[in-house]
Amino acid sequence: MKNTNRAILLAALAAILCAGISPAAWAWNAAGHRLVAAIAWNEMQPKAREEAARLLRRHPDYPRWLKRAGAEDADRRVFIEASTWPDEIRKDARFHSTGKDEPTPALPGFPDMERRSDWHYVSIPLDAGFENKPLSGQLDRRLPELIETLRTPDSDPERIYALPWMIHLAGDSHQPLHASAYPGAAGRWDKLGNGLQVRNPFNPRKPVSTLHAFWDDLPGPPSLRGDRLDAAALALAAAHARVNRSTDGQRWIKESWQLARKKAYPPTPPESETPPEITEAFYEASREIADRRVAQAGFRLAEVLNAAFADRQDQR
Repeated sequence: MKNTNRAILLAALAAILCAGISPAAWAWNAAGHRLVAAIAWNEMQPKAREEAARLLRRHPDYPRWLKRAGAEDADRRVFIEASTWPDEIRKDARFHSTGKDEPTPALPGFPDMERRSDWHYVSIPLDAGFENKPLSGQLDRRLPELIETLRTPDSDPERIYALPWMIHLAGDSHQPLHASAYPGAAGRWDKLGNGLQVRNPFNPRKPVSTLHAFWDDLPGPPSLRGDRLDAAALALAAAHARVNRSTDGQRWIKESWQLARKKAYPPTPPESETPPEITEAFYEASREIADRRVAQAGFRLAEVLNAAFADRQDQR
């Protein structure tokens, strides 16, 4: 199976190169979230697409997404642009972080202006079982709440707000370091790989970064959009078409935690004084994991939205 998937992926890459598209277009930051959304949209049923587009058109930030998306194929492009919104509001002056900033005035269409930074992750210690109490983060609680909200008819204001979060957190929950806390020296915890610096000879633009940033950047450059994004999404979906398509958010998080425990950290211990260098073997293995997790997130998001939206138009 692994060899078959690799052959499909290489064939798709060859097609991309023939079209003049750089293989660097495979990424997990903003690009990774757009890839998840693009794969999901391609797998969604027509009724689910229609309902998702209807909800996003009523979101207060829809004009911003539409401006970036353009008029052509607007419903799909806006769905993809909405995938990065929960990250973008972290630097948006209209919003605030409770305990850090002064509250900002409520604007029409938003339940409040909180950035909700702790929704993106859950720090589960890697030195014991998955059932350990998380050190911080709410991802494990918010995913099932969002899924339930989207399944609830006659709750449009809540569903309008929930949909961009669901698109985004489907991606976050499949990134291994969004579910981990590594036990370090002197009782310190490396939460989410943010406390470990690594040297990465495979990324000239960012030769030294945190381990978390290394994983975030694996799918490609944040600027990935348009035809290059579409080609990359199709290639990933073709290469990983047989992945499990579970709609259980807890399973998604547990898989990420297991990958963080076994695969996400380089061999050099995090407490080493010298930042470990990413080896070619570790880089290739990490790329394979990231590709698979991005595809899984897209397929699984589509399953969630198909189940939530398939019959909603008949109920309105």
